[in-house]
Amino acid sequence: MKIIVPMAGMGKRMRPHTLTVPKPLVPIAGKPIVQRLVEDIAKVCHEPIEEVAFIIGDFGKDVENRLLKIAESVGARGTITYQDKPLGTAHAILCAKESLEGNVVVAFADTLFKADFTLDTSADGTIWVQQVEDPRPFGVVKLNDNGEITDFVEKPEHFVSDLAIIGIYYFKDGAYLREELQYLLDNNILDKGEFQLTNALENMKNKGTRFIPGKISEWLDCGNKDATVYTNQRYLSYLQDSEDLVAGSAQINNSVVIPPVFIGENVILDNAVVGPYVSIGNGTQVSDSVISNSIVQENTVIKFANITNSMLGSFVSYKGTQADLSLGDYNALKE
Repeated sequence: MKIIVPMAGMGKRMRPHTLTVPKPLVPIAGKPIVQRLVEDIAKVCHEPIEEVAFIIGDFGKDVENRLLKIAESVGARGTITYQDKPLGTAHAILCAKESLEGNVVVAFADTLFKADFTLDTSADGTIWVQQVEDPRPFGVVKLNDNGEITDFVEKPEHFVSDLAIIGIYYFKDGAYLREELQYLLDNNILDKGEFQLTNALENMKNKGTRFIPGKISEWLDCGNKDATVYTNQRYLSYLQDSEDLVAGSAQINNSVVIPPVFIGENVILDNAVVGPYVSIGNGTQVSDSVISNSIVQENTVIKFANITNSMLGSFVSYKGTQADLSLGDYNALKE
């Protein structure tokens, strides 16, 4: 099994948190979004992962090395390819065409999911979907009476289905997918100005490929600050009974920790109340403060603050009062 992870986008809706790191490396419950995604896919595949192919922009060697280590963490070989221009989902996947062989899962790195099933690798293809109230911003699918996918529609202006494609796909034959993606580019077949994966899926279906919908229990978005804070909350809830989320090197002095929380290595809490639903990265110091439902990254200093529904980056210095914050790396703020 191979996992293809397109993640070359700029993550503009997550600024300022994506000014120094790409969005998929923003932490959720102590691990980058993309690591959570790869680990969750590996769990449902129930077979060895041979390769994780990351499709990125010009993110630098440090990011590339971190991605290769994520692949190693699931026992796979990591590879890096590049998408220089945002030309659509089909173009993004085809940037890793050398990896499109055999059983393949394609997972776009701006979404997470929770599911309790084993992937059926005998199916031609599986498209994970979730029912949504407003399907217009999404690609959607229509089903027949047998539960098979009959149509793919990209961002419908009028209602055709409320089953949104969440951005995770399984293909039994990666080489066949590669051929269909290449066909779109060779023939300049555009949809809304971009090369869309849904067009390739429609062509494959018309040639006899049988696609079935994948069922998930929860779809978690990381598209903006509020959505990411909520996703962090949900992951902490999932993990609190299965993982030790407080590092042994953390110093907790005259403080109250209300689970579920993640507290990283060498964190110092003095006269603080932390939790519930808080993730605090390595080396951060919190004193005389109350923090709930928030993500605080590494080596940040917080004093005299009451913070909720917030994201603070790394190397932030914040001294203040009650707030709903979104502060990127290396900011300093005093009130």
